[in-house]
Amino acid sequence: MKATKMLNDIKTLLNIEVKLEEMKLENGTVITTESLEKGNEVFIVTDDEKVAMPVGEYILEDGKLLIVEEEGIIADVRDVSDDVPAKEETEDLEETIETEVPEEVASEVEAIVEAVVEVIAPVIEEVKSEIEELKKQYASLMDDKEEKVEDKKKEDLSAATKPITRNSAPKSNKTKVEFGTGKFATTLDRVLNKLNK
Repeated sequence: MKATKMLNDIKTLLNIEVKLEEMKLENGTVITTESLEKGNEVFIVTDDEKVAMPVGEYILEDGKLLIVEEEGIIADVRDVSDDVPAKEETEDLEETIETEVPEEVASEVEAIVEAVVEVIAPVIEEVKSEIEELKKQYASLMDDKEEKVEDKKKEDLSAATKPITRNSAPKSNKTKVEFGTGKFATTLDRVLNKLNK
């Protein structure tokens, strides 16, 4: 456990009020620490909680440079001077470093670039023309598709508006069944028919 954390815990247990300094970084982020000295803990203040300050270099609103080498612990606090540029300034310096190139190398590089441009320019033009051609084909396909959709809508609409008519000659699948005209012969009828013969 860190000594400052132990001290803060003791102060909390003894109900001694610990006053923390709040300050802002150059970008407006609010930070808090017991005092802005080497070895003290430093936190970023958020709406819900305090978060340990990540490792890095930060510029305070008053122009001081805050260096955090271990998460949440101040490694150093110093004024930003010409000898110690701020982090953003060093990044700008790295981006603007220019080197001198001998003229003969520069002319060779220029000749190479021109040769590459000569070779690539016709290919680029060809690709552009192919792209235009594909755009035209796509547009015609979309027009055809729209026409087919419109024709289908018209067919559906015309089918829906046709009047419903009754079929005058209905087709009949019925088969004709004929029943016998006589009656069924009973036993008495059969006996009488045999006697009469």
